[in-house]
Amino acid sequence: MASIIKEIQVERPAKDVWDAVLDFGAVSTRLVPGFLTDSSLESDDVRVVTFDGGAVARERLVGVDDGARRLSYTVVESPLGFTDHLASVQVFDDDGCSRVVWTTDALPHSVAPRVDELMTAGIKVLKRTLEHEGAH
Repeated sequence: MASIIKEIQVERPAKDVWDAVLDFGAVSTRLVPGFLTDSSLESDDVRVVTFDGGAVARERLVGVDDGARRLSYTVVESPLGFTDHLASVQVFDDDGCSRVVWTTDALPHSVAPRVDELMTAGIKVLKRTLEHEGAH
């Protein structure tokens, strides 16, 4: 299984960043606008996201741990053709700022380069959004 981990410091308090991460259906507006052009809840635990290139994916919320500030999800439908996928976003308090760790485990291994590319772009947008536009 390919494991891809991205970590970035965000100049905002962890509680604000966590609040934005928790807004599962609004990922395209609160975390990564432009990287995702749309996101909506299909049900309480399934969101549909549209990437800037037009690709659409369905993601299921797996779990939320408020104490650890960790949200996990899995892709249930995607043009990448995952056979297995599990991702998490965790927010750590870092002296008044935040450290965000985004981890994805995926099969087949052949998707790893594309997932790495997407995560690299996505986490940069997340940082810019939260630092410059705020977590609303």
